[in-house]
Amino acid sequence: MKYISTRGGAEHLTSAEAILQGLSENGGLFVPEELPKVAPSFIEALVPLAYEERAVRVLQAFLTDYSEDELRGCVTRAYGGGKFDTERRAPTKLLQTHNVLELWHGPTSAFKDMALQLLPQLLSTALAKTGEQDDVLILVATSGDTGKAALEGFRDVPQTKIMVFYPEGGVSRIQHLQMTTQEGGNVNVTAVRGNFDDAQTGVKRIFGDKAFGKELAAVGVKLSSANSINWGRLVPQIVYYFSAYADLLVAGRITMGDAVNFCVPTGNFGDILAGFYAKCMGLPVGRLVCASNKNNVLTDFLTTGTYNRNRAFYQTITPSMDILISSNLERLLYHMSGSTAAVAGWMKALAETGTYTIPGDLLAKIQETFAAGWADEDATKAAIKEAYDTEGYIPDTHTAVAWQVAEAYQKETGDTRPMVVVSTASPYKFNGSVLAALGHETAGKDEFALLDELAFMNSDPTPAGLASLKTKTVRHQDVCEREEMRAFVRAFADK
Repeated sequence: MKYISTRGGAEHLTSAEAILQGLSENGGLFVPEELPKVAPSFIEALVPLAYEERAVRVLQAFLTDYSEDELRGCVTRAYGGGKFDTERRAPTKLLQTHNVLELWHGPTSAFKDMALQLLPQLLSTALAKTGEQDDVLILVATSGDTGKAALEGFRDVPQTKIMVFYPEGGVSRIQHLQMTTQEGGNVNVTAVRGNFDDAQTGVKRIFGDKAFGKELAAVGVKLSSANSINWGRLVPQIVYYFSAYADLLVAGRITMGDAVNFCVPTGNFGDILAGFYAKCMGLPVGRLVCASNKNNVLTDFLTTGTYNRNRAFYQTITPSMDILISSNLERLLYHMSGSTAAVAGWMKALAETGTYTIPGDLLAKIQETFAAGWADEDATKAAIKEAYDTEGYIPDTHTAVAWQVAEAYQKETGDTRPMVVVSTASPYKFNGSVLAALGHETAGKDEFALLDELAFMNSDPTPAGLASLKTKTVRHQDVCEREEMRAFVRAFADK
């Protein structure tokens, strides 16, 4: 299977080459030239398997230049060794009224671990497969969770360095501590004055600067990405949609062929896009419900067909969704329109004017699969309290957005198909906001007192990786302007 750019061009790369390169030369995102299809028997065969084996089988459909043994080795190293705290890796919690796909049982307590424990293994294998001799410098822009997960995944991986940019003051205290205490000889963490979109735009500009790329190549360094613009980051996420469906079959909540809806708290669109790929492959997915916070640019787009980032930016209690430029939407536009020229035009308009509008027939086609809604701060807090009061379950703030939007969608549409709420982070990562929603006084209490207080209420213990932050040393204190990011990258590359 070959990979091409969403914006056209002559590139036809293997998956290993696409993973190493990260972003296409013309700024587009790599996508499969054609999407694989699977039969119902493929899905049924996943039912008795452990998550690792499910992953190998799904990955084989896309990473055709990797051998089965290579994929199995990558998956074992990613998910084994006690890194995850449950046998199923991504368990589907079966509540009385909800099915919750918990994706946060990895080392950093966020769904990004599902992909960012595997991406370094895929990339390291790709280096060997392609005979690449240069070091690979991974650049990451993060709104909170991606940064720590990428740092942990790439820590001390041979032939790699990783540099993470995050918005100064734009992540939770726990997220900040996770990143700034990161250990490893090949890591760097730098705050950017601005919001996530400033950091993400800065990283994209560095990737698009060909002269800078040549400058780095001269010192034996190539750039790549661990953001979901990298196909190697997105493809592992497809696995857990198949795994959740298999879990529902095991539990008897569905029978083979029943369509299942998924509600996904969404910022950069990668997580929900993985569900779209699963549906295209043949997984019986009904609707994919895109759940946004107050930065509801995606809800507006999926409702009106106009994408407009020219709006107020809000810092919320769901910081991983505080995003106005959703990069992975570009992939969906390519698959739905089939036109690289149209995609290139929309992305050019977005960069130059901050807005674009797609044709009505294309919007109608997208709406056949995607629905959308959003929740403000009060609704998010109310959903946390409702989940605890009715189910004894404590969701994090992002999961609470999906919980609320899922319920609103079902009430408004009358859609009675089974719904899976995709849970993207442990409540412990956002303990202050969660406790406040549950009526607790949080003022004057430090993060670790709040962790203990939440643990007293929660059936899941405090994740070890979060509890250990109390005694860790802060190692990264750099801060830069967006215009200085390239200079900071060059300095790190020279180390």
